[in-house]
Amino acid sequence: MTKKIAVILSGCGVYDGAEIQESVITLLRLDQRGCEVQCFAPDIAQMHVINHLTGEEMAESRNVLVESARIARGAVQDIAQANADDFDALIVPGGFGAAKNLSNFATQGAGCTLDPQVQALAEAFAEARKPVGLICISPALAAKIYGPGVTCTIGNDADTAQAIDKMGGTHEECEVTDIVEDTARKLVSTPAYMRAKTIGEAAAGINKLVDRVIELTQE
Repeated sequence: MTKKIAVILSGCGVYDGAEIQESVITLLRLDQRGCEVQCFAPDIAQMHVINHLTGEEMAESRNVLVESARIARGAVQDIAQANADDFDALIVPGGFGAAKNLSNFATQGAGCTLDPQVQALAEAFAEARKPVGLICISPALAAKIYGPGVTCTIGNDADTAQAIDKMGGTHEECEVTDIVEDTARKLVSTPAYMRAKTIGEAAAGINKLVDRVIELTQE
């Protein structure tokens, strides 16, 4: 039976949205594994816009849903329309959009909150014990979804790991090519560009994460 996977995007671009390479690798692997995929994003303004050439903030506003459509080739829906009952699993690629648009982790750290619609959807998957894959920086949000005791990884960044622990999560160091699984919660995470030096390194861990998430839908 074809597995249906929801993917949450957070814009378009590593510094202010979804990490493009991580998102494309995820979508490619899901397609290669024969999954039916639907991308979602919140219909909200980005926290800010970054010039990816210079790294400087730009004096303009962009919409997270509209920007996510660049990655999804237009095939993205407002997250308000998403229903966990319609899907077998959820995957969230990284990029600073996860910390700036899906949440305010970038500014509030351990005291962060998630976008209400993102929170509701992610919690619905968690409560239904459906597999969830969190990539790169997005595992920093795991404790806000699952509560204290959840195990995840962002690689080996000390500050982010400390914030995860402060939120009640348990951070586990991980190589870029590997995954960490919280078996009780069916949560899989991988460092991707939190550690990756090349797209190949990022792909190794992401492919392993996607494969494991699909396996967990069958358990």
